[in-house]
Amino acid sequence: MSTKLAKASAAASVLATSLLLSSCVGVSTPLVGSVGSLNGTVITDGSSTVAPLTDAAADLFAAVEPDVDVIVTITGTSAGFRAFCDGETDVSNASRPISEEEIAACADEGVEFTEIVVANDGLSVIINPDNDWATDLTTEQLATIWAPESEGEVMSWNQVDPAFPDEPLVLFGAGSDSGTLDYFTEAINGEEGAIRADYRSSEDDTFTLDGVAKELGGVGFLGLSYVETNPDVVVAASIDGVAPSTETVQDGTYAPLSRPLFIYVSHSSYADKPEVTAFVDFYVEKAVAVADRALVVPLTNEQVRISLEELASLK
Repeated sequence: MSTKLAKASAAASVLATSLLLSSCVGVSTPLVGSVGSLNGTVITDGSSTVAPLTDAAADLFAAVEPDVDVIVTITGTSAGFRAFCDGETDVSNASRPISEEEIAACADEGVEFTEIVVANDGLSVIINPDNDWATDLTTEQLATIWAPESEGEVMSWNQVDPAFPDEPLVLFGAGSDSGTLDYFTEAINGEEGAIRADYRSSEDDTFTLDGVAKELGGVGFLGLSYVETNPDVVVAASIDGVAPSTETVQDGTYAPLSRPLFIYVSHSSYADKPEVTAFVDFYVEKAVAVADRALVVPLTNEQVRISLEELASLK
């Protein structure tokens, strides 16, 4: 997430929101306090969508606790939960809520946890910048592209809409361990995990980004932050006439592809490892500023209040 793209006005707007929300909930706005003396390692794993957010939190936290090493691994939400429930990680990054099966797996291993919403996301449908025909897609057209029954049948853009050119569809998207896949398929195809099998998949969203950027007929789905940090590489199509943005995600008009982003915190790690306690506290208390840094849609004022309540419950 090294690419810098925010326009000055947009950055100023988000920063103003950050300061406003922080003041509304009584969180001090300075990111850097006195440098502490903690050391050790905080281990996180999971969603590729949440990883840039946790990376941003780690970068800001380093100014406060430079001797704490925050490891951010990307294996996908589902694989991240498996590691978390096995006691291998302190924090699990997730782009969907934990499932009943995963809750049971954690219970079997004695892993207790708290779920905290740390940001929002507009799951984006991306196209090649030279694609001038699919800049606004309907949810019905998306279902035509991605439905399981479209495998081997819908292979060209003009099969999605006769007004589109006879350009081959080249499909990219999240893999089976991804919460992004779960969310997208449920929202578009009506069933979690239901998707045609002949698309190019990866748990790493940069694979989708690069693939669509190289194919005129390319189309894929990933988190909004990857679009915002790569504005000259891909384009986010509007869905039913609404483009993904901070405003449309927060007010719910970018439907059905708006979603919250989560971290799951191990109670034992939080209680027994001061470096985990300090990092999680910092992450949640500075969530809006962290989202600003990561170019992720920040929490609303009400979400900030709820997240701080969730954090308080850990204490």
